[in-house]
Amino acid sequence: MDVALMRSTFKTASSLSARRQLQQLGSPSICARCLLHTTPAKEATPIAHPTVPGPPPTAPQAEPTFAQSRIARKKHQADQLRQSQNFKVNSSKPGSALSKRFWKNVSVKETDEGLQILLDTRPVRTATRQVLTLPKNKRALAASIAMEWDHLISAQQALRQHYVPLTSLVSRAIDIEAADQQENSTIRDSIITTAMKYLSTDTLLCWAPEKSLHDPVQSRPTKSLRQKQREVAEPILGFLTTHVFPGVEIVEILSEDSIIPRSQPQMTTEIIRGWVSGLPPFELAALERGILATKSLLVAVRVLVEWSQEWKHLQKGPGMQGKFGIEEAAEAATLEVLHQTEQWGEVEDTHDVDKEDLRRQIGSSILLVS
Repeated sequence: MDVALMRSTFKTASSLSARRQLQQLGSPSICARCLLHTTPAKEATPIAHPTVPGPPPTAPQAEPTFAQSRIARKKHQADQLRQSQNFKVNSSKPGSALSKRFWKNVSVKETDEGLQILLDTRPVRTATRQVLTLPKNKRALAASIAMEWDHLISAQQALRQHYVPLTSLVSRAIDIEAADQQENSTIRDSIITTAMKYLSTDTLLCWAPEKSLHDPVQSRPTKSLRQKQREVAEPILGFLTTHVFPGVEIVEILSEDSIIPRSQPQMTTEIIRGWVSGLPPFELAALERGILATKSLLVAVRVLVEWSQEWKHLQKGPGMQGKFGIEEAAEAATLEVLHQTEQWGEVEDTHDVDKEDLRRQIGSSILLVS
């Protein structure tokens, strides 16, 4: 049979079937192509809004800027935190000696042994019950510790390190000094072991790949994260390999096209280990705080050499003093985070808190040795 004849027969049968179904439902006989809805849509008729009684609304006010609203919210949170602290002090452990301050005034006293911080007439002690005594040339550090204790509202807060970070840092240095006088001390060895572990994954040497699939498409060419990391790291490495570890080769951990870390040369590891082992107690405690804050042994060494009195001969050079401070160390330690927040934005109450806490810890290590 012809194909055209078959199609015609099929259409005719379909039309007859549709007519029979419509006749059974009581509908008039229409053709199959009229089964589609072709009624034009009607426009909506607007209804007048009823008149609202009363005075007219007030004029719109200018919204506060983001910075102003953020500062106001931060102040409100600080007030709530202060109220909750006062509530804890007044409600927890009633009658306990730790629930309130047992001192009124805080002062710094110079003795034959050194500088001591007095709570009225009682000297501040370390966790091992030793009197916290500072060298006489560290008056700024002693005044800062006195300020820490003057801001406490209860003796219970003194048991928490984040309330007295400088006191805990000085106590760590005093414990190292006391342990060095013993034959079987393990404090210095544990610090050295931890420091060398950070060298194998140093933040200053872990550079990002040159190209990443997750990088956003830029309308104009910009520097990659690896280029920024290299520009920040090279001056630091140049200073260390020239003045601190002369002739030592420090290699990058991650190459451009690999995520497998590379180890430092054996000679480099041994020289840096020996340098860390010979640090005085206060410098070793400051180095430990800097490493834990920046996740970088090299950045902590750069800060230590810049501000410690043990390296006065390097600081007297032209243009040396103050060239590597808190901001430079924080930038070198958080360059990847800064790169990400520039592209995707900053998480409020997270990135900003971490940024200030990092600067506080780096500043405490500088204050300890300066």
